[in-house]
Amino acid sequence: MFVSPHPPAPVAVAGTRPALWSLALTAVVAGFGLAVIVVNTLVSHLTVGLSQAVPICLGLVGCLAFAVALRLLHRAWWLAVLSVVPALFVLVGSVQLAPETVLRDRGVAQQVTITDVQTSGKRHEFALQGDSGPLDEPLVYSGSSPGYQVGQRLTVLVDPQGQVELADAEKVDVAGKRSMLVLGAVGWTLFALLAGWRGH
Repeated sequence: MFVSPHPPAPVAVAGTRPALWSLALTAVVAGFGLAVIVVNTLVSHLTVGLSQAVPICLGLVGCLAFAVALRLLHRAWWLAVLSVVPALFVLVGSVQLAPETVLRDRGVAQQVTITDVQTSGKRHEFALQGDSGPLDEPLVYSGSSPGYQVGQRLTVLVDPQGQVELADAEKVDVAGKRSMLVLGAVGWTLFALLAGWRGH
């Protein structure tokens, strides 16, 4: 039986990428995801007192761009679609961290009583009565089940500079928003690694 003295040459599979190139692309996508988180969080802090539409729109664009980058890296859409889950953590955490940090650092706690409520669609505005008189600013809740009622007493945090809307003190959770950012960053990094491996 004849045995060839030379081992067979490796067969190139169409569409494959060199390992170093795949590793570099994976690092770029993972780094881009972290950059989106840092930039949107910074923009949210810089625009405190202005409309939250700026960090929300920028965050949506960043999340969409990361999903497209995953699609290009993995060459399939299913992983990009699943990345929406950590993207929600990224968006909510990066947008809400700044105003809640402001309320935690300089907000003034006041004991108030809800005296009235005005509802327009899913927007609820609760009029508040403090110990020294009615508050000029209402407690705003957007959603179908606010969980507040007339006559209820609660503690709110009021920004003395008026840049941030007052909020229920129990709902201000800076550590929770930071945890959301960490979870979002970890999730995106894992998705990037998986996309790079499968794309390779």
